[in-house]
Amino acid sequence: MSGLLTVRRLGPADAEAYRALCLRAYAEHPDAFTATVDERAAKPMGFWLSRVNDAADADECVFGALAEGELVGFAGLEFESRPKTRHKAGLFGMYVRPDQRGRRAGDALVQAVLAAARARPGVRFIKLTVTEGNASAEALYTRCGFERFGVEPLAMLDVVRGGFLAKVHMGCVL
Repeated sequence: MSGLLTVRRLGPADAEAYRALCLRAYAEHPDAFTATVDERAAKPMGFWLSRVNDAADADECVFGALAEGELVGFAGLEFESRPKTRHKAGLFGMYVRPDQRGRRAGDALVQAVLAAARARPGVRFIKLTVTEGNASAEALYTRCGFERFGVEPLAMLDVVRGGFLAKVHMGCVL
């Protein structure tokens, strides 16, 4: 599959495909996500539908990369709602299928998230975390304008190898 790659905001009709690709991502890269595949597989469809809510004022939105109409990647954006923090948003759940990497799908997804954040009145900062040692992900975020601002030790239990993983905190001022 090497046809035209497009990026768009996902909606309720995409919930099943989004869920399936998320579960694949959690299974393939357990050290990249704080959720486990079993934890997310147990979530009701309502959870997935809330993530792909296409309302203009939704608290979360997800963008999908599609190749020949098939979902091959995704990235989410969550908006803060509390009065003192609603100037911030968080990029979450970034993934691109291995066979689609190298086509700049990741860059396109991050740019879609940045554009959505800029379009939301009052949002000034986007934050994210990336597992320490994931150099390709960190390079992608740096290329898109994010900067490191700290490392959280013991951020996540490594359920595959044991021990703990650190998370690099990155942010982008809009």
